Amino acid sequence: MPKPNIDPSISTREASSGEGMVYWQVALPGPLQTLFTYAVSVDVNAQAGMRVQVPLGKGQRMGVLWSPAKKEADWVIKPVLSVLDDEPLLDVDLLACLGWAADYYHFPLGETVLAALAPSLRQGQSLRGMAWRILPSGEQALVERTLRGVRQRALLERIAQTPEGVSESRLRDFPKAVRQRLADMGLIEPFEQTVSSMWPVRADTSANTLPAPTLNEAQSAAVTEVAASLDRFEVWLLEGVTGSGKTEVYLNLIDQVLAQGRQVMILVPEIALTPQLVTRFTDRLGLVPAVLHSGLNDGDRLNAWLAARSGDAKVVIGTRSAVFQPFADLGLIVVDEEHDGSFKQSEGFGYHARDVAIWRARRLGVPIMLGSATPSLESLRNVSLGRYHLLTLPERAGGAAMPDILLLDVRQQRMRGGLSDELAAAIETHLLAGGQVMLYLNRRGYASNLLCHACGWVAECPNCDSYMTWHRGAQRLRCHHCGFERQPPSVCPSCSTPLSPRGLGTEQLEDVLTGLFPGFGIERLDRDALSRVGELDRRLARIQSGEARLIVGTQILVKGHDFPHVSLVAVVDADQALFANDFRGAERFAQQLIQVAGRAGRASRAGTVLVQTHQPEHVGLNRLIHAGYASFAQTLLAERAEAGLPPVRAAALIRADARDVDAPRDLLTHMADWLHEHLADPADSPLDVWGPVPAPLARRAGRYRYQLLILADDRPRLHAALSQLESWQGSRRTKGIRWSIDVDPVDMA
Repeated sequence: MPKPNIDPSISTREASSGEGMVYWQVALPGPLQTLFTYAVSVDVNAQAGMRVQVPLGKGQRMGVLWSPAKKEADWVIKPVLSVLDDEPLLDVDLLACLGWAADYYHFPLGETVLAALAPSLRQGQSLRGMAWRILPSGEQALVERTLRGVRQRALLERIAQTPEGVSESRLRDFPKAVRQRLADMGLIEPFEQTVSSMWPVRADTSANTLPAPTLNEAQSAAVTEVAASLDRFEVWLLEGVTGSGKTEVYLNLIDQVLAQGRQVMILVPEIALTPQLVTRFTDRLGLVPAVLHSGLNDGDRLNAWLAARSGDAKVVIGTRSAVFQPFADLGLIVVDEEHDGSFKQSEGFGYHARDVAIWRARRLGVPIMLGSATPSLESLRNVSLGRYHLLTLPERAGGAAMPDILLLDVRQQRMRGGLSDELAAAIETHLLAGGQVMLYLNRRGYASNLLCHACGWVAECPNCDSYMTWHRGAQRLRCHHCGFERQPPSVCPSCSTPLSPRGLGTEQLEDVLTGLFPGFGIERLDRDALSRVGELDRRLARIQSGEARLIVGTQILVKGHDFPHVSLVAVVDADQALFANDFRGAERFAQQLIQVAGRAGRASRAGTVLVQTHQPEHVGLNRLIHAGYASFAQTLLAERAEAGLPPVRAAALIRADARDVDAPRDLLTHMADWLHEHLADPADSPLDVWGPVPAPLARRAGRYRYQLLILADDRPRLHAALSQLESWQGSRRTKGIRWSIDVDPVDMA
């Protein structure tokens, strides 16, 4: 089925039937690759971006008005059941962005549009709510001070402060009976009002706003260059070593945008980064940033969504999904840690927030800054092509030195819980000198699996081609791929021999460190340890105060945290990432190593980084450490060009899975054959089809998985092929098989 035409081209007058109705195309949620036409009364001020309730089949669905439509003579058009909004929730520029994203990522338009709505709005929540306003008799009662009840007088004074009325939600700290009593007395009255945000424009700490530190020469140059482009679209890549003060560059530019009365959007890769950024921005700017991420409840999410849309929130900090947030007047976009793979949605709507943000900035005519100490190869190539402007911060702010990175050869060395004697001695030295020590191990749980040394039995997931991880604290075996878990057997199910843990996880490393260095506080940062609300803040507070001197964690540690007292960083097992099963593995490994190394020596203490490996002569590892990330990245780019891989060529990954082992392979084989037959490679723009092959994890959650990689020299060629393939495959039955298109894939697993 062809993609919908996403650009409105029919006027409302042309869409009119002359019978008191106009016709609109409506974007509906679901696996629907088309728009649906409905009739709307001419008495309704229908506009694109408004939500409507419509009949579909035997049920109803909520959709969004997309564009006026022209009725064909033989069509039978159903009317919308109700229009849910008084004004568009999504503006024209955002609708254009959503339309582009649906087309580019080959995803249903209705599902794409829903990504721009707060969760409660997706469920049809009305923005018309109960509100209260004061009557003349109430104003007189305040002047004459005739009310004796303390709560009644306080409520009346609260409502009197806002002549246009106060929403019910803002009066929840007063009992409902008090509101009703004032209404019965004829002092206030209820009315229906459009719900607005409850966002504080200024912070309570505005009187104590922290002064901005003096920028160094490189920071000042970066601010000056970007400030000169605040009136137009430009993409700026800010490549700064860890601790170089990229956030200070952001803050200086944000100050200038706020002075113009405009808004700023900052995208971060992880929820874990938002608390420290919110605190820093509040202290520096004297205003409270709105926060948008999946960890918020629906009420807080809606409040922040409304605040950004209305302009009440001048600064919005959010994770990936915030890229589709409506704004009143957006003047600058910042993507912090732009290289991070978390910006790419891995399931369903496979958009990349960084790339969507760039498209949106172009549409709005505003600058966008991408910041990273380890830029993605995509961004570095765009710099080389002249599409992005490169700014560099080559030194750490405040005069701190970059840490020394040393390789520890652990071949034939005694290991205690993953620690060599040399590393253990270094940890002790730094702890006794008053420093903090951070140990990075990107493997959570206690052990990779449970093993029987007598017969070789291993605890495997019954649903996936993977072993189950032992979590000793919870006394559970868990599959990190499908979520299946169970209690571990007390003895081997095959021969009744006691089982032994195999492999090292963060839980076990925490136990080892506690035994080797008693008396020094320790905190573990991984997904298991941070599962409870508020747990991350509590643990970070112990680290910042120095109460915890040892820090153990997974890749959460590389997400831009600033621990000024960390003097030693140890990469416990570098080898697990050296030989990845996809072509992006070397890039990810380099970024994680440089990022985690950057946590050391960020203040007055000198920093050291020790990397344990069984491959001390590894060419890539040595190039990264001795020549630096920039040189390493250029080598990778040359290798990608020679191999014909992204970012030099455009790519899409078609995934298919089914419970039948042969079905997904057969489907992708048919697709590959069709592509070869109908889209023969022209000499000037070749199209390569690789596969199908089993996915690196061939069976997951009981489903067998295959994938097909399509490569093209230019994007139009790739998207034309994908659209033709969708149209052909849409007419074929694929019972029991799920398949999807992932454009610009990041995770090949």
